[in-house]
Amino acid sequence: MKAMLIRPPAVSGLFYPADPTLLSMTIDRLLEAAPEAESSLRPLALVSPHAGYAFSGPTAAAAYATLRNRSFRTAVIVSPSHREYFNGISVYEGDAYRTPLGLINVDIELRERLLAYKGIITSSQLGHRDEHAIEVQLPFIQRINPDAKILPIVMGDQRSEYCLLLARALAEILSPDNVLIASSDLSHFHEQGAAEIRDRIVAEDIRSLSPMRLLDDLSTHKGEACGGGPIAAVMTAAQTLGADRVTVLHQCTSGDVTGEKQRVVGYLSAAFTSSTGS
Repeated sequence: MKAMLIRPPAVSGLFYPADPTLLSMTIDRLLEAAPEAESSLRPLALVSPHAGYAFSGPTAAAAYATLRNRSFRTAVIVSPSHREYFNGISVYEGDAYRTPLGLINVDIELRERLLAYKGIITSSQLGHRDEHAIEVQLPFIQRINPDAKILPIVMGDQRSEYCLLLARALAEILSPDNVLIASSDLSHFHEQGAAEIRDRIVAEDIRSLSPMRLLDDLSTHKGEACGGGPIAAVMTAAQTLGADRVTVLHQCTSGDVTGEKQRVVGYLSAAFTSSTGS
């Protein structure tokens, strides 16, 4: 029998607790503290940050708390590649990711359907080996839905045509028992006031469901988001699937958490929903 190919944790003990009991308690506490005002949301797609839980945990929890309202079989996570550039989009070729909470299996059937779009979408380990932007999402998913599978996708190149191609492919293969997640932080290492200006532009692009304007604002440096391509791809796919409303669930900077506001990172979470129900 062929051995399973499992992607081990890369940032366990750094971005989030390595001890499974402490990790579970941390996530449960963050989810419990998430705002209750959006308890009726049943999102088709989410934006969630990917920094250490001490910084962006409350922002991510505001997104994942909405998933307690709906069932889903597979979380499709679209991530940037922080550690290696490659031309194209990489779907993890293995069987599962591992976190301190155990294995979370890859949806092999859904992967094969996505890979039918030959060309820039390929099956590999490129972008997955040391990437944290997918990994930090997984413990939240495991606590909310222990039986969920994932489809981990990393964009090695975030050019607009790749975003649109990925969006079209996802919109064609996804069903109501899937949820889309774009993993992204916002501006990096500006003074608080300058960061807020840039982040406000990105937030408004998201609120107005304007993926092409978002990509334009990022390319002209009016705004910043390390996962801007994933956000645009997920937003476009969500619109095709019926999303016509956006709720920004939580927004802050690392300076709001630490009090150090000379060199901050911005975070935002948002839910894409349909006015006719999802």
